[in-house]
Amino acid sequence: MSEESRVLTLREVMAKLGLDAFLISQPESRRYLSGFTGHDHPPMDSAGFLLITESTAFLLTDGRTVEQAEQETTGYEVVRIENRLQDALAQIIPDLALKRFGFEGNHLPYRRYEELKEVVDPNTLLVPTYEVVDELRAIKDEREIEAIEEAVILADAAFDHILGMIEPGQTEQQLAWEIEAFLRTHGAEGISFDPIVASGPNSSRPHHVPSTRPVQVGEPIILDWGARLRGYCSDITRTIVLGEADDQFKRVYNTVLDAQIRAEKRIKTGITGIKADSFARKAIEEAGYGEYFVHSTGHGVGLAIHENPTLRRTSENILRDGMVFSVEPGVYIPGWGGVRIEDLVTLQDGRPVVLTRSPKQLDAVEV
Repeated sequence: MSEESRVLTLREVMAKLGLDAFLISQPESRRYLSGFTGHDHPPMDSAGFLLITESTAFLLTDGRTVEQAEQETTGYEVVRIENRLQDALAQIIPDLALKRFGFEGNHLPYRRYEELKEVVDPNTLLVPTYEVVDELRAIKDEREIEAIEEAVILADAAFDHILGMIEPGQTEQQLAWEIEAFLRTHGAEGISFDPIVASGPNSSRPHHVPSTRPVQVGEPIILDWGARLRGYCSDITRTIVLGEADDQFKRVYNTVLDAQIRAEKRIKTGITGIKADSFARKAIEEAGYGEYFVHSTGHGVGLAIHENPTLRRTSENILRDGMVFSVEPGVYIPGWGGVRIEDLVTLQDGRPVVLTRSPKQLDAVEV
């Protein structure tokens, strides 16, 4: 689907919401709707905003990225932000006669909201919206899924590389850099997120920041990473052990693997995120580890590493064909460690298709 088609779809949604205009501030949504790849550091992202109305489209961006915006977009009038956002908006808004002006409530910084209030007519109602473009982005077209598949293939290759070089005594930080360096030197335009390497008792923390702790024989080592290609992310987690695994590791590992396999087999188009989460959660609870499964079963992956849909106990998201999401149950026992296994899955013709190919059967890594 072209960016022009996506804007037409957004305009249909805007009409249903009674919006005369919509300000897009989330970088991933900006790229999704325009093709503009410029970016800057949040929250005051100077790469800019999209302003969409019923018949016009503007891309407001910093002087450093005007040329790039003009080259990468079609159908947008590029407006340069000289100093402040409201100065650029003041060039446009007075001619639009807006009654209901929508903005992304989850993403627009309050300072930018204040700037917006300064330039709109007092009779214009500013309307916060939530996940409007996010829901459009949740269903991927063929081109998007191909980009994600390429990112998955590269992430799989990184796992093969790590299995061939990991040794006791290497630190979590060294291994995290080894993953990142492999991805960047084998075609990735970036990483999806900072790689996680969590060993021994550190692996009981799902979002552990790699430390100087050396990995050791016989302990769980969680590796979580992803590559970014053509703007799209991959996300994978594997848990390994150097040398022989003890009985506790085997019990926990097989519990998590069984939970993941159950979920990947039973998830289908039309069910809720709650139902999808329950497949993995019930398996872990039946094994007696329910209190140690402390996060959701999965999340959408695309231009952002975390996006719709969500697979969790409170998610009313309906799973649809074309969605791509992780399935990543885990068990985390304080003082001992943890196990997480994560694949990326897409739904096609009502059924799940597992994109990740890295092995996950429990095999000790020789040392």
